[in-house]
Amino acid sequence: MDDALPVPAPDRSARPTVARRLLPPLVTLAGVAAAFTYVGLVDPNETGHYPVCPLYGLTGVLCFGCGGLRSAHAVAHGDWIAALGDNALATVGYPVFAVLWVVWAVRARKALPVAINLRPVWWWALGGVILAFSVVRNVPFGSSLAP
Repeated sequence: MDDALPVPAPDRSARPTVARRLLPPLVTLAGVAAAFTYVGLVDPNETGHYPVCPLYGLTGVLCFGCGGLRSAHAVAHGDWIAALGDNALATVGYPVFAVLWVVWAVRARKALPVAINLRPVWWWALGGVILAFSVVRNVPFGSSLAP
């Protein structure tokens, strides 16, 4: 009755195209660029533009992120010295993010898996650095780390 041949199912095992593989890193880059553009245009040094850090607002204690918006604003304007003064940890994190993003994009382009396989000791060390930064910037001898 019907002489039509059956249509084979699409091969789902085929690798995605380069554009499809690069989509996640490019969307991430666009989001980061949009955030830096916004923070670069809307000055966090002027009151009323951004909410106060809840920890700082309730306790007066600086968290590891306090000063991060001011730091991003300074970086958006090319003032790395001011950025270090606002939040040194965030300022060091910007180039680290950039390197990790480039690795992600290159590996995505080559269809290689992307994973950060660090031993637990490195994650604990990172947590220790963040904790130490948070504590030191709240004591008198570490006041140079406060924004």
